[in-house]
Amino acid sequence: MSAESEDKGTIAGDAKLLLIAIPVVIWTLLPIYNMFLFALSDKQSVFAGNIWPTSPTLRNFGIVLRADHHHLAHFWQQFGNSALVAVATGMLTLFVATFAAFAISRLRVRGGRTVLNMALFTYFIPAAFLAVPMYRTMGLYGLLGSKWALILAMVAIASPYAIWVLKQASDKLPLELDEAAVVDGASPLQLFRLVYLPLMAPSLVAVGIYALLLAWNEYLYAFLLLTNDTSFTLPVALGNFLAADDSPWELLMTTGLIYALPPAAIYYAFRKYMVSGLTAGAVKS
Repeated sequence: MSAESEDKGTIAGDAKLLLIAIPVVIWTLLPIYNMFLFALSDKQSVFAGNIWPTSPTLRNFGIVLRADHHHLAHFWQQFGNSALVAVATGMLTLFVATFAAFAISRLRVRGGRTVLNMALFTYFIPAAFLAVPMYRTMGLYGLLGSKWALILAMVAIASPYAIWVLKQASDKLPLELDEAAVVDGASPLQLFRLVYLPLMAPSLVAVGIYALLLAWNEYLYAFLLLTNDTSFTLPVALGNFLAADDSPWELLMTTGLIYALPPAAIYYAFRKYMVSGLTAGAVKS
């Protein structure tokens, strides 16, 4: 086959992929566009069916940021609750997963792989089915209504996948590095601190952000484990909008857009680590 024929085949293949990708992208962005459309509309024209508001306004953003609505009375406190739960979940998941992956992959702890496989097995059970046992467990330990209940629940959900990702990335590191460090007199903790952590940095960042975003967007467990408006995270507070007889949809969508900005900024800032870190170990050489 000539080079010209190969080029034509490549162009045809790219064109087919493009024809598939464009509708998928439009379909994905359509809900986000509608959120933005609602956020720029006033209450009277929110369901007018226009492609663009006839009189776009930023008034809704001002109402949300000032918490100037009874549904938004605790907006900033709930936003802070979400941030606290997300950051704590990311840090604790990273702590647990890093040491577990190091022990399983580098120290070859006996039974470590079995424990990992058993942890991953929990993903075969829908998270909604585990919500009631989790609720009972937190009640037995007296944690219901506390943000610690939600943090620990999210760490339990995020950790198996985080350990698996870090173990796969750790398996790709040359064992000769460990052997050289041990010959030089390094203890397991020194090996962990001086060799393992620097080489695993991209995967550690990716796993930490994964756990953070998972907790940031969680609704079901936050709804079950937290008990009042001052302890709720913002996703639960947004759900309360829908319980009203006359839901302020324009404020709901505006709040959703504002709530989506921090994770979008975090992902954009660390996107190269997310791609390289979460795919590390996916293909073995």
